[in-house]
Amino acid sequence: MSFPRASKALARFTVLDLTRVRAGPTCVRQLADWGANVIKIESPPGIEDQMGGPREGPDFQNLHRNKRSMTLNLKAPEGLAAFKRMVKKADVVVENFRPDVKKRLGIDYKTLAKINPRLVYASISGFGQNGPYANRPGFDQIAQGMGGLMSITGLPGQGPVRAGIPIADLTAGMFAALGILVALLEREKSKKGQHIETSLLQAQIFMLDFQGARYLVKGEVAKQAGNNHPTSIPTGVFKTKDGYINIATAGQKTWQRFCEAASATALMDRPEYKTPEARSKNRDPLGAEIDNYLIGATSAEWVERFNKAGVPCGPIYSIDQVFADPQVEHLGIAQSVTRKDKSKMRLIGQPVLLSRTPSRLVARPPDLGEHTDTILKEFGFSARDIGVLHRAKAV
Repeated sequence: MSFPRASKALARFTVLDLTRVRAGPTCVRQLADWGANVIKIESPPGIEDQMGGPREGPDFQNLHRNKRSMTLNLKAPEGLAAFKRMVKKADVVVENFRPDVKKRLGIDYKTLAKINPRLVYASISGFGQNGPYANRPGFDQIAQGMGGLMSITGLPGQGPVRAGIPIADLTAGMFAALGILVALLEREKSKKGQHIETSLLQAQIFMLDFQGARYLVKGEVAKQAGNNHPTSIPTGVFKTKDGYINIATAGQKTWQRFCEAASATALMDRPEYKTPEARSKNRDPLGAEIDNYLIGATSAEWVERFNKAGVPCGPIYSIDQVFADPQVEHLGIAQSVTRKDKSKMRLIGQPVLLSRTPSRLVARPPDLGEHTDTILKEFGFSARDIGVLHRAKAV
């Protein structure tokens, strides 16, 4: 196969991608970026609306690099038969239809597992594959609300606030990718595939992490704390001469180093700030006092001073400043890929480095159906077979 691989790590696996919008494509992007042969299966033109934004838009471009595209009408008998023929040779199928849709199409796990018992089949939904909400349409912000995140994000008394990124979509996709990799590892011994299920709601609840554990273990219901860390105090956003910085003073020794670096040693002996418990009770007045100390110097000056003192801190960047930071440039997470017209565009690469089989951006996002005939040939379809599919408008 002449298609460039992003890595050697997953190059032996073939993935049939039926996903749309974000959670599913995020999952499959993980596999594509590590070298899997990802085949994005889309409906032929005119059958359904394009989902996930315009193909030329930055969102679509970032989600669908390192993949190939073919068109296939699963509602046509010829298209469905072609898909099932491809399933025989595939390792993974990923879908994010509502649970009732795939059964109606005849592409559910039980059906496809009869064709290929080694198939790893991943389903991503809004609320799960069964239960009272199974057939509800899922959406990231709905999951953020139902998963508790919006109740603890924002300033106290502000009312519910969503996160600035589609975190339920993104994490559901990544957890699905993790599940697929676990299933592929297990298959090496059992020689059998299995069905993987996750949902935006499950992913969002998992991401509550210690906030969820606080309730389950101790019955504590967290509230909005704004920029203040709920347990490590003072940790949060503080005002400087020209803006704001983040400071984290976890532990008594760090608190002492902070006071010394900020020339605020007077705070160390004040009874209301002397212990972690006291600082927790008096966090608001302490924050105001810290602001008074920091207002005399710029953010850059304080970041340099605190880092030299071993106090965790950092600037608060706008998006353009993020990618201009020297450490971000050094890490190389913004990578270039060549467009169809030979110009370059930068996208966000993988945040994990492997020494022998690294991930790279090697292929631009595909045009709709760009690789249809090539892919069908790779799966053993003859020129006559392909012609039949075209005449039936199944591709």
